[in-house]
Amino acid sequence: MVKLDFHPAGRHFLQIPGPSPVPDRILRAMSYPTIDHRGPEFAELGLKVLDGIKQVFKTKHPVVIYPASGTGAWEAALCNTLSAGDSVLMFETGHFATLWKKMAESLGLKPEFIGLPGVEGWRQGLKPEMIEARLREDSHHSIKAVCVVHNETSTGVTSDIAAVRKAIDAAGHPALLLVDTISGLASADYRHDEWGVDVTISGSQKGLMLPPGISFNAVSPKAIEASKNAGLPRSFWAWDEIIEMNKTGYWPYTPSTNLLYGLSEALDMILGEGLDNVFARHNRLAEACRIAVNAWGLQIQCADPSVYSPVLTGVMTPDGVDADQVRKIIYERFDMSLGTGLGKMKGRMFRIGHLGDCNDLTLMATLTGCEMGLKMAGIKLKASGVVAAMDFLGSQDVPLRRS
Repeated sequence: MVKLDFHPAGRHFLQIPGPSPVPDRILRAMSYPTIDHRGPEFAELGLKVLDGIKQVFKTKHPVVIYPASGTGAWEAALCNTLSAGDSVLMFETGHFATLWKKMAESLGLKPEFIGLPGVEGWRQGLKPEMIEARLREDSHHSIKAVCVVHNETSTGVTSDIAAVRKAIDAAGHPALLLVDTISGLASADYRHDEWGVDVTISGSQKGLMLPPGISFNAVSPKAIEASKNAGLPRSFWAWDEIIEMNKTGYWPYTPSTNLLYGLSEALDMILGEGLDNVFARHNRLAEACRIAVNAWGLQIQCADPSVYSPVLTGVMTPDGVDADQVRKIIYERFDMSLGTGLGKMKGRMFRIGHLGDCNDLTLMATLTGCEMGLKMAGIKLKASGVVAAMDFLGSQDVPLRRS
C-alpha cells in the first residue's frame, strides 16, 4: 500500500517537465474560500484572468478556459473546427504528437502523419518544407487543418511555428493551423496572433505553475468562423456559449473556481516579471543544463541546437544503461523526480525539467542530484557538469528584480 503521508526532510524536487512545482503564493491563493460562481465577485475574477491570459498567448482574440486537462483542450480544438471524415495533416515530432493523432482517429477524422523516419525523427523539430510540399500536392484542399506541437515535451524539441504559417501561406492553402503549446506557454516565446495560429492549445500545469485542471483554446476569427459549420458533436467543449458568457466574466457551467484564483496569482507573477524576462530566465537555465550534460560527455536528446527547448533537456544514457534505473536511484537517494523517456525513447533517456518556478539555485541542486546519481549508476563522466554549469551561471550578470 502506498504511503501518502511519506514526507522526508526538505522539499521534494519535482524536476519533471510538468506538472511543475506550484509556488507558495499560488497555493495560498487557491486556499481562498470558494465563492459563488454566479455572484459579482466572481465576475471580477473571471474578467481579470480572461484579460491576463490573452497577454500570455499574445492575442487580442478570445481564449477559452476549460476545467479540464490539456487532452480536453486537444479535443476541443478538433471538434470545434472539423467534421467527421475531414483530413488533417499532422507532423510526428514525438510522443505527444502521436497521441494527438490517435485522438483525431478516434473522433472520426483522417489524420495524415508525416515526419522523419525512426528515432531520429524524434530528435529533430518539424520540417516546414515537408508541410509546404504536401499542401502543394493537395490541389483540391481536402486537408482542413495542419496540427503541430510547439514544444514536444517527450523530446526537448521546440519547433518553429512562424515557419509553419509561412509554409501554409506559401502553398496558398486555406487549412487551419492548430498548435499544441501545452508545455511551451509562459516558458518559451509564443505569439498566437503574430504567427497566424488559428487554435492554440495549452494547459495550466507547466509554465503557468498551477496544478493540472485548467486548459485553454486561444482562437482566431477564422477558427470561430469554421466552428459555425463544423460537424463533430460537441456540447461541453463548444466555444460559442462560453465566449458569449465570458464577455461578462462568467461560464455556462461551474468553472474551476479555486484554480482560477491560482491562475490570477500566476498571471500576476508572470506579467509582473515580464514575459521577456521569463523567457530569458528559461533560456539561461536551459543553456546551463545543456552545458552540464555536455561536460558529462552524454548526448542531448535534441540533435539540432537550433531547436533546443527552454523547458526541458532530454539526456541520453550510454548504450546498455537503463535510464529508468538511473532515475530510480536519484529518486530513492535524493528525493528528486525526473521525467521518464516516452514511446520510442523509453529507457533510453531521462528528462530534466527547468520550467516555471525555477531559478539558478534550483537548477544547480537538480544538476547536483543528477551528477551524483549518474555516478552511483556506474556511468563514467568526462567532467563535472555541476562545475561547468556553476561557472556559466556565475558569469551571468542577472540581478534579482525587486519591486
